[in-house]
Amino acid sequence: MDVQQAQLIVNGIAVGSIIALAAVGLTLTYGILRLANFAHGDFMTLGAYLTLVANTVGNINIWLSMVLGALGTVVAMLLSEKLLWSRMRANRATSTTLIILSIGLALFIRYAIVFVWGGSNQAYNLPISPARNIFGLKIPQNQIIVLALAVLAILSLHYLLQNTKVGKAMRAVADDIDLARVSGINVDQVIIWTWTIAGSLTALGGSMYGLVTAVRPNMGWFLILPMFASVILGGIGNPYGAIAAALIIGISQEVSTPFLGSQYKQGVALFIMILVLLIRPKGLFKGTI
Repeated sequence: MDVQQAQLIVNGIAVGSIIALAAVGLTLTYGILRLANFAHGDFMTLGAYLTLVANTVGNINIWLSMVLGALGTVVAMLLSEKLLWSRMRANRATSTTLIILSIGLALFIRYAIVFVWGGSNQAYNLPISPARNIFGLKIPQNQIIVLALAVLAILSLHYLLQNTKVGKAMRAVADDIDLARVSGINVDQVIIWTWTIAGSLTALGGSMYGLVTAVRPNMGWFLILPMFASVILGGIGNPYGAIAAALIIGISQEVSTPFLGSQYKQGVALFIMILVLLIRPKGLFKGTI
């Protein structure tokens, strides 16, 4: 393996880590709420912009800004749950209706961002990040931070799902929501926790993406296809599968650029998804949490 290929793999791991965080939130909302939320990428963008405002306007440290951006995104997601999704579930809306509504919500969020912050690229107020020489590879410091934050977030999610009452309740609701309700589980509380976790991870992914690229209104929309590819490839509703699939897609996209060009990255993600699903129609891993 030459230096260029190794560098592309490192870049792919960083991008895959960002996709993984957002894909986990997406697969949780589908696994528990049965909602294929096409607005997920735009909530990711919202998280990046809220972080930008806290950092540049409020002159707040970037790490605290990320926390505030996550809190703001969680509030926005809970608001959408209260005003939109809970009513749709009460009316037993079809999956097609939910998909169309989520696309409409995505457009609303995106153009609200353009209206408030404009359509030009923006950046956090940060000093220039030096590149670290690690085993002969030039790795930007921001990429190292992104990977470390992603690993920390994923480990925290694993602990929550496997070792807390909330995690066990979420897994029960994902298996059978009616049985969980009869068993005494507070399903409404589980739904709130689902949006809280999904919003936090998604906003963190958006803020981290802003660290390695520019903050722009369509940043989340361009990641929505790799996100869905990760969810489907990893087994719908399986957060661990989504993480593994996101890393596969992130690395594959970056490694393909010398041969295909950067404009075909999303095509690579979809090609991998189709190829695997032809062999394993249910994805690489078992679905649900």
